[in-house]
Amino acid sequence: MKQENKQNKVKIIPLGGLEQIGMNMTAFEYEDSIIVVDCGLAFPGDDMLGIDLVIPDVTYLKNNLDKVKGFVITHGHEDHIGALPYVLKDVPAPVYGTKLTIGLIENKLKEHNMMKTVRRKVVRHGQSINLGCFRIEFVKTNHSIADASALAIFTPAGIIVHTGDFKIDYTPVFGEPADLQRFAELGKKGVLALMCDSTNAIRPGFTMSERTVGRTFDSIFAEHKNNRIIVATFASNVDRVQQIISSAYKYGRKVVVEGRSMVNVIGTASELGYINIPENTLIDIEQLKNYNKEDTVLITTGSQGESMAALSRMAASLHKKVSIMPGDVVILSSTPIPGNEKAVSKVINELSMQGAEVITQDTHVSGHACQEEIKLMYSLIRPKYSIPVHGEYRHLMAQKGLAESMGIPKEHVIIMSSGDVVEISAEGHRITDHVPAGGILVDGLGIGDVGNIVLRDRQNLAQNGIIIVVLTLEKYSNQLLAGPDIVSRGFVYVRESEDLMEEAQRVVDDAVQGCLKRRVNDWGKIKNIIRDSLSDFLWKKMKRNPMILPIIMEV
Repeated sequence: MKQENKQNKVKIIPLGGLEQIGMNMTAFEYEDSIIVVDCGLAFPGDDMLGIDLVIPDVTYLKNNLDKVKGFVITHGHEDHIGALPYVLKDVPAPVYGTKLTIGLIENKLKEHNMMKTVRRKVVRHGQSINLGCFRIEFVKTNHSIADASALAIFTPAGIIVHTGDFKIDYTPVFGEPADLQRFAELGKKGVLALMCDSTNAIRPGFTMSERTVGRTFDSIFAEHKNNRIIVATFASNVDRVQQIISSAYKYGRKVVVEGRSMVNVIGTASELGYINIPENTLIDIEQLKNYNKEDTVLITTGSQGESMAALSRMAASLHKKVSIMPGDVVILSSTPIPGNEKAVSKVINELSMQGAEVITQDTHVSGHACQEEIKLMYSLIRPKYSIPVHGEYRHLMAQKGLAESMGIPKEHVIIMSSGDVVEISAEGHRITDHVPAGGILVDGLGIGDVGNIVLRDRQNLAQNGIIIVVLTLEKYSNQLLAGPDIVSRGFVYVRESEDLMEEAQRVVDDAVQGCLKRRVNDWGKIKNIIRDSLSDFLWKKMKRNPMILPIIMEV
């Protein structure tokens, strides 16, 4: 009997979603079975110039293709489903999720022409699926998107509960409250490890119910009967959109939905019955001009100040069909995601300059559990080990504190980094290995072709500009036929710095002549000498380091 216990270790391998908000993805492995929970993207940071999105590195899954049994998705947010079309090309496996989640994934697969190749299965809450040695049960939770699930993963080593992104909302707008009873039953059975959402672990108290936002909307609509109302929110927050539409209907207003992602998500949600839109309430944006402005509401994307989203285009007067007018009331129904504060305040300033009134107070509640709800989850599940997930390091540490306050010994709280391989069983746990993990950058249609070196060049070009030195040498004799000519971009404005450019020209001439006198035939060497001498001169003169690109042509 003792012998068997040694075998029963399950591996947990996060490939993203730790030390950052976004790019959530975790692999669970037991002998010859791997299941992957979530497959999200992250949005690029300010230093990632020209990058569109970042997806997780799935080298480990590619190397173990025959073991991968399927992708199990907790809910339909971009940071949990956004990388699927890219990853499924390399790691083909079936995808499991609840109805709305699969609906939103299908939108993505259509865009990438992958509907025929990817198997998808809709799972109901309370249902289980068997994948290899794992049985996965979907448990109902609440979040800022409908149909969110926690997962109870039954493994030969014990039960692991993964909360996904969650909050506990006793009065959700659509559907049932979270299935707390099921969590308690799992806790009674004995749970090996709890992987719990840490996004709001720093915030004390409870997260408010989504319904409280509906009441705020009602009072704003009542107060502004003579103004057009524009609401910006996350496209995926179907319950929020539902409440805006309900308030609009109550006050006799027509609704326009604007922004590509908003139109997609609301289309999918209404087809699948997750949103109830009264007859004749929605109108096309083309019909706006047929109604008085006080009889309309626009629901739009761009609450995060994204430069291409509908609200930012309206604020900057670039939107083809909607111009902000004095008297418009703009409601920003979201909190800036860390890192977006500057973009959001820029949009608020632009809207205010156009004469709009901007409302941000009480028009948003978080979709993530605060401290009291996280404690409730621990008291129901009573896990042996705590593995905080979904958050930056400070969030993970805050959850560690909460777990310890709930009686979990501190050596049983496992703080992992993306790429760590933790082997865990009832006997104990240890980090046994580290696999490749990190962001793969997507720029246009290129995936992973922009790496650190290219990014470093882009940063260098953005900060310091470029100087190109062109010269023509005769084949064999190495005689200088033309040049060296200097072309610069983003370094100095040439017309106002003629003296500097003349001096630079002399430095380059001397360097080239020096090489030819010494009969240097190796072009790599000539380029290096040009680069070094010009670089030294510019640094002494200007304290700047532009990128210097010598080009030698032969005739």
